[in-house]
Amino acid sequence: MNYYSLNKQAPDTTFKNAVIKGLAPDKGLYFPERITPLPKDFFATISKRSHTEIAFEAIKQFVVPEIPEQVLKTIVEDTLSFDFPIVKLNDNISTLELFHGPTMAFKDVGARFMARCLGYFNQDNDKEVTVLVATSGDTGGAVANGFLGVKGVNVVILYPSGKVSDIQEKQLTTLGQNIKALEVDGTFDDCQAMVKTAFLDDTLTSKMQLTSANSINVARWLPQLFYFMFAYKQLHNTHKDIVFSVPSGNFGNVCAGMMAQQLGLPIKHFIASNNLNNVVTRYLQSNVYEPKPSLQTISNAMDVGAPSNFIRIQEIYKNNFETLKNNLSSYSFTDEATKAALLEIYKSYNYVADPHGAVGYLGCKAYLETHPEAHCVFLETAHPTKFLDVVEAVIAEKQPLPAQIEAVMDKTKVATAIATYNDLKQFLLHK
Repeated sequence: MNYYSLNKQAPDTTFKNAVIKGLAPDKGLYFPERITPLPKDFFATISKRSHTEIAFEAIKQFVVPEIPEQVLKTIVEDTLSFDFPIVKLNDNISTLELFHGPTMAFKDVGARFMARCLGYFNQDNDKEVTVLVATSGDTGGAVANGFLGVKGVNVVILYPSGKVSDIQEKQLTTLGQNIKALEVDGTFDDCQAMVKTAFLDDTLTSKMQLTSANSINVARWLPQLFYFMFAYKQLHNTHKDIVFSVPSGNFGNVCAGMMAQQLGLPIKHFIASNNLNNVVTRYLQSNVYEPKPSLQTISNAMDVGAPSNFIRIQEIYKNNFETLKNNLSSYSFTDEATKAALLEIYKSYNYVADPHGAVGYLGCKAYLETHPEAHCVFLETAHPTKFLDVVEAVIAEKQPLPAQIEAVMDKTKVATAIATYNDLKQFLLHK
């Protein structure tokens, strides 16, 4: 399988090179040259298949033969060492829990898969690879955990100072070993811009091999399609149209769901549920795509003003606005509405959601107003205790800390403060 740049100004490349490089030389995101749907009987018999079998069959066309089938099976099995349960709230709304991994966030899947792929590619390579990643919250912890101790790989994580939760910060600043954290005086968009600039800086790239573990990297992005299939496995006997409401920031997650749909997964529709960072909501209303500086909200992992993966979504739908609009709805919600939703979910269903899941729940409710026949699944993308200050204040109930969270709470934060791209460059050159 070859991959091409969505800027169309760079040579096609292999899966291995796409993973190692992250971005194409023309600054474009990589996209697979073709998507071959799986046989219809695969989905008809999906309830009889294990998670590992489903994931392997879904991903192998994008990876094999550069990673041999037997190695890929082991990578998939190692990646999926936790569960992905569906919790039904009522006849029309369920939630898909994606927080049962080591850092209690949906990004554990992509980070673990990519770390294992990069470890395989780097096993006989004496040259170290530096993974450079920007985070608005959960990516940092998931990448840090996924790459911890991987041979020949150094990880540098940029995060916006004061704009991630205390627990998220602990998860990305306390592991040590091959993981380094940079606390940026700015927003997530500033962090992401620094990362992209570094990839195009010849002074850096001539001295080190840089790659990214954000969802711009195909190995971080593609495996997120797995859990849409796992959800369908649990829900296909409901005999209703299945719709996914995805809390959306950088749009890698909903884009991966659309890739699952391209593989033949019978998904009726997608909802991109936004907080006040609503560039896509506005685009679907106006057909004008206008990124703006990000705003800080209580659903901080979605505080993205220029979502990188939206160009992949446009590619899936051949840049046809009407086709995209038929398959994607988008709604935007304030922090006040999000808090009200957290309380409603708790009072009505005795379920504790996190702020991102609450935005997804609001997306379900908005869609069901005009499509009452659907069954809408919102993604609960992180464990609620990662946002204790918000959740406990809203529901007025103390929440017990899971073991994964408790393990980092007493550790000492280690981070280097930076403010400019030159600060990042000097850190990388002298680390």
